[in-house]
Parts: sequence; structure tokens; C-alpha cells
Amino acid sequence: MKRRTLFFAIAIAVLVAGFSALDARAGSLPANLSTFVNADGTSNGASATVVGAETLTFSSFTYTSSSSPPPGSPGPPASTFTLNNYTVGNETGFSMNGTFFAAAGTTADVTLTYTVTAPTGQLLNDALLLTTGSSLTPGGTGGYTVGETLLSNTPVPVLVGTLTTSSTSQLDVIAFPPGYNSITVTKDIFLNGGSGGESLSAITQAFSSSTVPEPASLALLGIGMTGFLAFRRFFKKTAVA
Repeated sequence: MKRRTLFFAIAIAVLVAGFSALDARAGSLPANLSTFVNADGTSNGASATVVGAETLTFSSFTYTSSSSPPPGSPGPPASTFTLNNYTVGNETGFSMNGTFFAAAGTTADVTLTYTVTAPTGQLLNDALLLTTGSSLTPGGTGGYTVGETLLSNTPVPVLVGTLTTSSTSQLDVIAFPPGYNSITVTKDIFLNGGSGGESLSAITQAFSSSTVPEPASLALLGIGMTGFLAFRRFFKKTAVA
């Protein structure tokens, strides 16, 4: 009886430890962007969760910025921006709020990367990009574009899709077949000041997910069951001896 109790306790511990390893420990939003990156813009390992229709984890942030002229001049630092929760319907994500600005005759370029991960057992199936708060001097010739590349986090990166917004089209949405638990997003924000200057105050990113059996979870369950059966055979042999 004691052996059977010990056997079940070990089997349960194996399964719980495995599933716990998949859960990301993260903070929450709102938070300043500088919370997630080092002074040089590289990731400091911090992450955040946003709870909406589902709970998504955002991690591995990197940030670079520049302006011109002169070429290569520093752009706005990460501390200029705040990440806020964004949830609407089935879409869950964050809004990057601050002041993206290019004065007349100048340009500004910001690159932000991060990874979004759905809960264990769920897969991402669409992405939304929204830009708001554009301000262009009447009659000015400036403008902005925000382009994104979405790559799956697999041993061999796979292009999931691209999103683009601009001064004339502020919303873009893409749906993709469920199959990605984690996606890396590279966001390129470009402003052309033109003749009167251009600014942008908010960039929103959101995703939805659906519950689909995930290969990693199924594999983990298989490992747990294999261990369960192995322990069972071991105790049977011991009992016979």
C-alpha cells in the first residue's frame, strides 16, 4: 500500500513539475518600456502578462531608435513610452503610448521587437495593429508607416504574416491558421517630418487565441505517462521479488 501511494505521488510530481516549467512568471501592465530593456535597448529578461479574453505573456523586448539629420542621431529613449493593457472582444494585447515625432525636414525610425506567448494549450490565430493620434501640419508633406513582421518561434523560423499601417490606413488585421503558441514580432516605426513635422501618439497590438491541443503539451503528457508506466512496472517487479 505504501509503495502504491509513493508511486502515485512521484507520478503526479513529474506531471506537475513539467507543466509548471511551461508557465512564464511575469509582471503586469501598465509599465514603462524601459522596464523591459537595458540602457542599450537589449532585452533584460523582464516580461508582462495581459489578461483579457485570454492571458498573453509579452517578453524578450528589444528597442532601438534613431533620427536624421544628421544620420544616426539618437531617437527617443525607451523611457519615453508606456505600455498599457489593451483588451477588446477576443483581442488581448498592449498599447504603446508616448510621442513619436519627426520635426520638419527630419525623419525618425524606431524598431521594437518582442515575443507574445499564449497559455499552455492555446494557439494564437490572429493579430491586430492599430495606430492613433497622428498629427500632421495642414498642407504638410510628412507621414508615417508602421510595419510588422511576425515569425513563429520554432527551430526553423516560419513567416506567419505581416501587418502595415500608415497615415492613410490606421488599422490592419491578419488571421492565420492556429498552430503558433509563440510568435516574435518585429515592429518598424518610421516618421517623415516633411515640410511641417509629423507625430504619432499610440500604437496598439493585440492577438486572439483558441484552445487547440498543443504538440508541446501532448509531448509532455506522453513523457509523464511513460514515466507513470515505467514506475508501475518497477513496483510490480519489486512486489514479485
